[in-house]
This record gives sequence, C-alpha cells and structure tokens, in this order.
Amino acid sequence: MASWRKVASALLGATGVGAGAAVYNFEKPTVSAGELILHPPKQQWHHRKPLGSFDVQSLRRGYLVYKNVCKACHSMEYLAYRETVGVFLTEEEAKAEAADVMIIDGPDETGEMFERPGKLSDKFPNPYANEEQAKFANNGALPPDLSYIVPARHGNEDYIFSLLTGYCEPPAGYDLKDGLHYNPYFPGGAIGMAQALYPGVFEYPDGTPASVSQMAKDVTMFLSWVSQPDMENRNEMGIKFLIIMAITIPVSYWLKRHKWAPVKNQKIEFRQPKPSTRDQASVNTLRFRRGVPKN
Repeated sequence: MASWRKVASALLGATGVGAGAAVYNFEKPTVSAGELILHPPKQQWHHRKPLGSFDVQSLRRGYLVYKNVCKACHSMEYLAYRETVGVFLTEEEAKAEAADVMIIDGPDETGEMFERPGKLSDKFPNPYANEEQAKFANNGALPPDLSYIVPARHGNEDYIFSLLTGYCEPPAGYDLKDGLHYNPYFPGGAIGMAQALYPGVFEYPDGTPASVSQMAKDVTMFLSWVSQPDMENRNEMGIKFLIIMAITIPVSYWLKRHKWAPVKNQKIEFRQPKPSTRDQASVNTLRFRRGVPKN
C-alpha cells in the first residue's frame, strides 16, 4: 500500500511540473521572424589560443583597412599613435601617420584654439566634431567608437567578421525601410551601416589579394588588438609566473615538511607531578597520628 502511495505522489508531482511548464510557455510573448538573428560561425583566431599572438602583417593590413575605409565614420578615441610603435609600425612610420592629421589644440597665448600636426602622444582623431554632426551625416545613426567594439559584442571577433561579410538581399516579405541595409547577423536584420568592403576597394602594399574576407579578417584582428594591446605582454608574464611557481611550490612544500614535520608529529602529554619526599613524609605522619594506616 505504501508503494502505491509513493507512485501516486510521484505521478502527481510530475503532472504538476509539466502543467506549470506548459503554462509558462503559453504565457511567454511570441517571437516574430524579424527578432531572430543568425549566430556567427566559429572562426579560427590564432591570438585566441592559450599562448597565441597577433599576426603582425595582418595587424598592419588591418590598420590600412581602418585608415582607408572605417576611419571616415568611426572614431577610435582611446588609442594613441605611440601604442602602434614596435607592434606593426616603426617610430618613423607612426610619426608620419600622426603628422598627417591636424589636431585642434590650445588655447594659445591669445586664448584661441589652433590646429597643429599630430604627435605620437595624440589619440586617433574623431571624424566628426560632435555626436549630433555624426548622426546628421549618417541618417540619424551614431557610428560606434571602435576602441572596444570587439569585446563589447557577443561573439567578439566572429561577430565582427560575419557582420562585415554578411550583407545580402533581404528575404521575401521582409520590410526594409529606406536608408537601412539587410544583414542577418545584426539584431533585427536592419542596419544603418552600408556594406563597406568590396573587392578591389584598395590594394595591399605587400601584394596580398584584397578580397572581402581578407580585409574583414585583417581589420577584425586589428580591432581585437586595439581592445587589448597588452595581451602578448600578459601572456609573457603568465608564462614566467608559471615557470617560477613550478620551481617555488615544490621547494616551499619540501621546506614546510622538513621544518614542521617534527613539530606536527610531536606528542604532548600532561602528567601530574608527584609530590616531593618531604611532603609525602608529612602526610604519612599526619595519618599515623590520626590512626589512619599507611597505604
């Protein structure tokens, strides 16, 4: 009888859980086709491996893509020209790149702002004077800053690469408003940024074919480096730390065992001290006078 009660209780509990799940699913809001997004496929990025590093040539090509294509609309206000020195540009090249832009500085002794050629300590300039000007030039859409665009997007490098190479015609029945472009990897599908990479938009100086996928790969790697320019230094420090710990931990463990093993294995026992001979004689005399026999 008890077993039947257990079976009935289990069935009743399972029925209650199933009914609750059904009610929860029925009350969830419906999802339209326009809200679905295509998840970017997984790509192989060498710098994402545990001991990986950036491809210097790819960084150099990616900088050229940003300079010739992306820089017209997107800012990179958290990167200075000096950070490119020794990575993919020499000091002379970085100074020349900085001198090609005019930086608003000041005020001078008269209180006026003035323009001067850029220096290594300057940040990459913003293509627009303010956000309102940027929105006006892009049909009301504000182009995001690209300094940390890779870690700020779900999918990281895979998302950026897929977004740059995923422009296509909208499916049948999709209502695409004027001024927007269809990209299945963008949430909602409608994106204000037009396709920026086309075959032959410019040529690489090193002779690498400037295909859409190649340019997207290079600029994605460049943007990934911009968001974490100290990644290789962190990896190097991590390797040194592991080597030091591999030597220090066994030595520390041996010293601990060598110094503390005798102390930890020592037995401490409390024994009540015996009375002295004089005290014992006094007790025996007292017992004899009282007529108490000796033990």
